[in-house]
This record gives sequence, C-alpha cells and structure tokens, in this order.
Amino acid sequence: MDYSDVLAAASRIDGLVLRTPVLEVSPGVFFKLELLQHSGSFKVRGAFNRMLSAGELPPSGVIAASGGNHGLAVAYAARVLGVRAEIFVPEVTSPVKVAGLEALGAHITQTGAIYSEAAEAAAKRAAESGALAVHAYDQAEVVAGQGTTGLEIVEQTGGVDTVVVAVGGGGFASGITLGTSGPTPSPSSGPTPATSPSPTPGSSSTPGSVVTPGSGPRIIAVEPERIPTLHEALRAGHPVPVEVGGVAADALGATKIGTIAFEILSSPRVESVLVTDEAIVEARRTLWARHRVAAEPAGATAYAALLTGAYTPAPGERVAVVLCGSNTDPGTLTP
Repeated sequence: MDYSDVLAAASRIDGLVLRTPVLEVSPGVFFKLELLQHSGSFKVRGAFNRMLSAGELPPSGVIAASGGNHGLAVAYAARVLGVRAEIFVPEVTSPVKVAGLEALGAHITQTGAIYSEAAEAAAKRAAESGALAVHAYDQAEVVAGQGTTGLEIVEQTGGVDTVVVAVGGGGFASGITLGTSGPTPSPSSGPTPATSPSPTPGSSSTPGSVVTPGSGPRIIAVEPERIPTLHEALRAGHPVPVEVGGVAADALGATKIGTIAFEILSSPRVESVLVTDEAIVEARRTLWARHRVAAEPAGATAYAALLTGAYTPAPGERVAVVLCGSNTDPGTLTP
C-alpha cells in the first residue's frame, strides 16, 4: 500500500462521507473533528471503500465484527448502498452503540467477552453465508479509506508537524500515516490538490503491497495502558496478543495490532505513547467542559496524551489531534 491507494479511496467514497471540520483551538493546535462523521466515527470511510472496491455485493450482504463503531459504520454504509448488514459485537459493547445498530437496521449478534471472540464468530458466519467480510482494521481497502482523514488534515491545516491519533487495531493510525505522506500545501498558496508522489526510494509501488512511508508529519500513536497493542508489538518486533480492559475497551479493544498496521506503523515517523484510563476520562471531561465536544473514551484518547504530557509539542510545533468517536452516553460527560 502507498499514498496512491488513499487517493483512490478518496475518489471512490467522495460524496458518501463528510469532510469533517478542523478547529484551531490554540495557536498551532488543531482538532480534527472526525467524531462528527456519519455514524459517529471515522470508520465509515473504510467501510464504504471496502464495499465499493468489491464490485457487486453478494445477496447475503456484508458482515463485520466490531466493538461498536465499526459495526455502526458498516450498517450505515450498507443502508446507503441498499444491502443487508450482519454485525457481531462482544458483550462489552456499550448500550448506546447497540441501540444505534438497531436503529440502522443491522442484524445483530452479541457474543464473546471481547472483540476477538466476536470476530471469530463473524468469520465463521461469513464462510457459511457468503457475505462480504468487512474487517475492522486489517484490510487494505479499510486502511486506505481511513487514510482519507489524513488527506483532509493536510489540506485543511496547510500542513502540520505532528498528528496525534488513538490506536486500537491500528487501521486508522496506519491509514493516516499513509494519507499524510503526500505533498504539503504551501501556506502562501492555500491547500494544494492532492497528487500522487513519486515512490519512496526502495519501496514497492505494486498495488496491495505494504510499504513504510518515509515522509510526512510525525505520528504520535496513543494507546490506553491497558490495551498496548502497538506498543508491545514494536517492543517485540512483531504483533503479539495483549490483555484487553479499561474504559476504551469497546472501541480500542483489539487483542493484537493488525498486520498491515504493524508494517506501516513500524516507520521511524511513528512514536508510540501510553495513557492511563484516568487520563482518558479526564480528557473526555475536559473536551466537554472547554469545547463542548462530546467524545467517547476512545475519541478522547489522543487528546489525553497532550493533557498529561505523554506527548509535549515543542514551541511553535503545529499539531493535529484527531478526535475520532462520539458514540457515547452524554450523561457520563460530567462527574
């Protein structure tokens, strides 16, 4: 995979997803409000790209396993495209997300204590039904779709030095890493239309191959201490299973980083940092108190890194913080 895959995804899903706003909340610090996306998270970008890349969809429709947000995205995209959606979610999925799936007309099966157990059940069902499987993070089309967020960040800000983003299975962070690896607009001339760059020396341009992008802003990959999928994979040198728990487990609860994500996020551009559950809760409350932004725990995880100093920007550094999910109970936003 490379930047051109993200450009192709942007063309494919144009008109079906929102170009979510960017707010400069303090000098050089931007919020990318991806939590205002259709279905309440960035996930709809990858869902649409996966489905539209498949050609004619089977009569049995599409199937996905999800902690909630991916399922909502697949159900939303399926409804727009007029196909059946079957969604498997674990028992930790929040009632707000289950209610959202029901409202979108999805066929829901709630099974397993964690995401990986729901994913096993979904894979078995897909083999039986012939439905198109839409993976939450470890499919090239899904990663490319999520990467369109990165294109927008570059275009809307005029270029940043650093992007701070939450990591679960890694599809979003790896997509943004690819999507920000293209040309940067000149501040004097405004946003520059995205064009495909020359391949990075030593990288493959073969469609579907995984490459490590060598240019673009630093990526700060933020994970809860209780779900350190990328952190542990980077330490081990390969994806490894981790225990799953904590306040963001329904959305960031992958037991292992995706294969595609690991290859991309092993880039020197990427720094892995961890934050506590307490920091995530405080970041979520601060977003509401200061900005009236209603984020779920996963949606506030990136911001927690700035609030706690897990990542501290240098003077003059331009930073984009991606707020990625809003599927939450508003009653829990205040103490």
